[in-house]
Amino acid sequence: MHDAALPALLAADEPAPFEIERAQGTSEFFLTCDHAGRRIPRALGDLGVPESELVRHIAWDIGAAGVMRELASRLDAFAIGQIYSRLVIDCNRPLDSPTLIPERSERTDIPGNRGLPPAQRAQRVREIFAPYHARTVAELDARHGRGRPTIFVTIHSFTPVYMDIARPWHVGMLYHRDTRLAHALLDVIRAEGEWCVGDNEPYSVSDTSDYAIPVYGEQRGLPHVEIEVRQDLIADVAGQAQWAERLARWLVAAAAAIGPQAA
Repeated sequence: MHDAALPALLAADEPAPFEIERAQGTSEFFLTCDHAGRRIPRALGDLGVPESELVRHIAWDIGAAGVMRELASRLDAFAIGQIYSRLVIDCNRPLDSPTLIPERSERTDIPGNRGLPPAQRAQRVREIFAPYHARTVAELDARHGRGRPTIFVTIHSFTPVYMDIARPWHVGMLYHRDTRLAHALLDVIRAEGEWCVGDNEPYSVSDTSDYAIPVYGEQRGLPHVEIEVRQDLIADVAGQAQWAERLARWLVAAAAAIGPQAA
């Protein structure tokens, strides 16, 4: 039941929590980007965080949305991106995760999230998390109902330096129990001999810290991968286009390597 005392989190003139690319895309690939944007609903102000922090990785995955859009265009693939900041609510976290609505991210405190009442937490789930995932579920269910093969790919980006530690990888392939697509991609990329590619680096996937791969990949039995691209490589439009071209080539080759997939 909604708390009648709470005004709507999103004003009538604010955008829905997600953007869609290639709604009628014909590809077997299905793209998501959980941290595509850094918008904060006006009702939340700036969450007590200075603008200099809100442009950083703590607020969004820099460059990831551009890569998703370019990749969708190259593959003619349906793509959905979540446009509100992960500081409002992280749509790649289970609902019981302590980092779903973070009170601190890296070295930055988020005062607007501190001691959040249950009704306000539930409102963020209801108005941002739920619509994004409901749209994703609806599309996947429709594809399954039509017997349409689907390969699930979620696009993220990572910082070149994290907590003073440099990260050497250009790109990372993340997975959990199902290795099909990620391992095929690793083989394809390594064969080029040009890239430092992470095997479950710079992060790894788990049921407690991740939502997309466990829920959309593993539970549905879809071939899947989480792709992480280093942010300095995709900080501008040219870099996003270059990496989308590479990723499209690698994904097509990896999909061919693992063979036809059931819907």
